[in-house]
Amino acid sequence: MELKGFIENFKDQLEDNSVSVNEETKFKDLDNWDSLTTMLVIGMVKTDYDKDISATEIADCDTILDLFNHIKA
Repeated sequence: MELKGFIENFKDQLEDNSVSVNEETKFKDLDNWDSLTTMLVIGMVKTDYDKDISATEIADCDTILDLFNHIKA
């Protein structure tokens, strides 16, 4: 699992995937971050990385890098 690919996969889950994001993006501050997006990210993590993550675990992360590191661990 590479960070660059993870960021692209994450971005694909956003309603407006033209928004600029990077590893330091505080994803919960994005205008289009909501509970549906959280569920899409949960599904993406399961499908693309064969890992389970809960909404609570996502809520405990601040940046995309935090989320990446949590999933990678």
